[in-house]
Amino acid sequence: MEDLHYKLLKVLQENPDVSQRRLAQELGISLGKTNYCLRALIEKGLVKADNFRRSTDKVAYAYFLTPQGIEEKARATVHFLKRKVAEHEALAGEIEQLRDEIKQSRTASGMQTEA
Repeated sequence: MEDLHYKLLKVLQENPDVSQRRLAQELGISLGKTNYCLRALIEKGLVKADNFRRSTDKVAYAYFLTPQGIEEKARATVHFLKRKVAEHEALAGEIEQLRDEIKQSRTASGMQTEA
């Protein structure tokens, strides 16, 4: 849920007048879950929703990050980056182990091709 809130804050900061439907599509989640998460961010004081009317007279909302929301997004960005770097390093280690296994297998069988 932490990653989802980070991604949601990121999209809202970049595009405050995004519709919930479009937000759901961008995040790959249901419209109901999008609504639930937005409400949670609004209740926490991280996002403010303002009504505005489009030219077709439909009521729509613009979602703005509050100063607290901007700070939370910055903290979430640091946390997200640290986790992704750790995942990358773990994956790089696994790849190196697999390459070593392939080299050992090829050496044992007399093959000389590189992976």
